[in-house]
Amino acid sequence: MAAITAADVAKLRKMTGAGMMDCKNALSEADGNFERAGEIIREKGKLVAAKRADRETTEGAVMARVASCGKAGVIVALGCETDFVAKTDEFKSLSAKIAEAASSSVPKDRETLESIVVDGSTIAQLISDQTGKSGEKHVIAACETIAGEYLATYVHMNNKLATAVAFNKEIPVEAAKDIAMQVAAMNPVSVSRVECPPAIVEREMQIGREQARLENKPENMIDRIAEGKLTKFFKDSTLLEQDFIKDAKISVAQYLKSIDPDASVTGFIRFSFSD
Repeated sequence: MAAITAADVAKLRKMTGAGMMDCKNALSEADGNFERAGEIIREKGKLVAAKRADRETTEGAVMARVASCGKAGVIVALGCETDFVAKTDEFKSLSAKIAEAASSSVPKDRETLESIVVDGSTIAQLISDQTGKSGEKHVIAACETIAGEYLATYVHMNNKLATAVAFNKEIPVEAAKDIAMQVAAMNPVSVSRVECPPAIVEREMQIGREQARLENKPENMIDRIAEGKLTKFFKDSTLLEQDFIKDAKISVAQYLKSIDPDASVTGFIRFSFSD
């Protein structure tokens, strides 16, 4: 049995980022072989991940980036089980590393993101390794992209919420950020009423009809009342019709027109751990 020194443990810790006792035990099991000890630590991470596969990951960090090509926005979220782990430097570092990788390659889905190689390992392997170190389940909770001629992103200060907004042309940075913040704060269902999903429109009409009937309104007035309620829903829930959060006297559409009459929002994405 090879003698395991403190220097050996420190070296393996630097190589893997694992805890001191995990490194010492792995080196002992591997009889001092560093390559095998690293494999043991990774195997432990996979075992921990398997044991915690059914755990909920309701905490984590959300990152938003404009892709290096400048024509896409990316939101990625790394999930974990507790806010305590989400606040650790290792978790934040891994989240940022994943976000940077996503901004370079603009992956189409989670599986593609997990297959990207960073520092000699796939992102899936890095997540598995971090699971082994922390003892908590880690997952890619979101991977969303949006294309556009000009992009703006916003990440809330607690890293639990992020947005990316696409525009048809470049507008002032602060104005673009204002609209990205609007999406974060007001959580619109679509850019405009025209783009509102038909299923949502029908749901709101049905709710309006039911409310009118509960108020004993005449049957021949039911649809007209429901349409009025739908109009209010559009004002409250579609981005361009919402009151602008920095000046409730104008709508977002009016604010954008005051910045650039030719500018328009072509889409947005949003992810929050609290949704």
